[in-house]
Amino acid sequence: MFRLSFFLLGAALLSNAEAKPRARELGIPFEGTPGPLNAITDVAGVEVGHVTLVSGSGKLEVGRGPVRTGVTTVLPRGKNPDAAPVFAGSYALNGNGEMTGLAWVEESGFLEGPIVLTNTHSVGVVRDAVIAWRTRQRGTQLPDVFWSLPVVGETWDGWLNDINGFHVKPEHVFSALEGAKAGPVAEGGVGGGTGMISYEFKGGIGTASRRLADDLGGYTVGVLVQANHGVRRQLTIAGVPVGREIGGGFRRFAGGDPHSLAGVSVGETGSILILVATDAPLLPHQLKRLARRAALGLARTGAVSGNGSGDLFVAFSTANAPGAMREAAPGEAKFAPSPFAALTNAAMSPLFESTVAAVEEAIINALVAGETVTGRDDHTIEGLPVVRVQDILKQFNRLTPGKPAN
Repeated sequence: MFRLSFFLLGAALLSNAEAKPRARELGIPFEGTPGPLNAITDVAGVEVGHVTLVSGSGKLEVGRGPVRTGVTTVLPRGKNPDAAPVFAGSYALNGNGEMTGLAWVEESGFLEGPIVLTNTHSVGVVRDAVIAWRTRQRGTQLPDVFWSLPVVGETWDGWLNDINGFHVKPEHVFSALEGAKAGPVAEGGVGGGTGMISYEFKGGIGTASRRLADDLGGYTVGVLVQANHGVRRQLTIAGVPVGREIGGGFRRFAGGDPHSLAGVSVGETGSILILVATDAPLLPHQLKRLARRAALGLARTGAVSGNGSGDLFVAFSTANAPGAMREAAPGEAKFAPSPFAALTNAAMSPLFESTVAAVEEAIINALVAGETVTGRDDHTIEGLPVVRVQDILKQFNRLTPGKPAN
């Protein structure tokens, strides 16, 4: 019963993900113009990989299961071992979480290698596996001074998953990295999002993008989230209090007016990781500004970033020629300036707006993609009832023409 199965999200699952309508296709209105895939992979060069671990059912047996977890990888410049770092910045809206490697990102302004997302108790093994993978990539060309501080983020999936069973292994990380690709990105309960819960519905991985008009530079902003946050009454979609209209959830009203904070639980113990990619040429301090704007997209969906929430955001830019980003080679002038481009701060407002809109849509995409899951000790998390959501939005005159939900 507890034999572990794991799989890459390949063509078959991507086909299934594409067949299921996403939030925009259901008639949920969002601002801005998405890229062709409406995904982080609309930023050229970015690749995403998932490994999903699902096995077992029934009573928890630590070390055996049930297992509902996984790994998601985001590679800013793909799998090329010689790829230059990218400029990056980070922001912690609330720090009850972990994302390794950010001290060096903040100090240097560089992101070197992939970003990997998983569950809270698998951060260590995933971090070590990323170093091993990068070492294998370089092979005999690995310099004696090679070192790596991978960026690995986590959210807690212990309500559905045997989190203390440590089921994520190095080979799963290797598979997610090697299987990363451009193109459509599977969403919902996949990869690192397999056991995640958002607004007390099934959450997980979500993605979206925005493309600026040509007269604003024509740049692309792509977002990927691992959503594991919020209580149901907070959920807001297209400005409508959908969570209150649906009602229910774990943290049920304890009396009083359900439309006020009186007599209700205000606790929030979940977390969300948000990655923002762009091809706009930005410097690290500008990317930190972009990462901060992710908080506004999160707020549009109703979250308040409670005391127990680990809300950690990273933004990176794939712009600038790789030669401008690398260290000087032996024999080159070590102290010569490196040429690179950057927008002025005054040109950033359209990127801010695009980030806010893409984060909002990515979170709702994660919810729409989520399907009802039963995990450890028969804990069951419902998928978002999309037909009910459409009905609520229609009542508030916020539904645009779209596909009927199944």
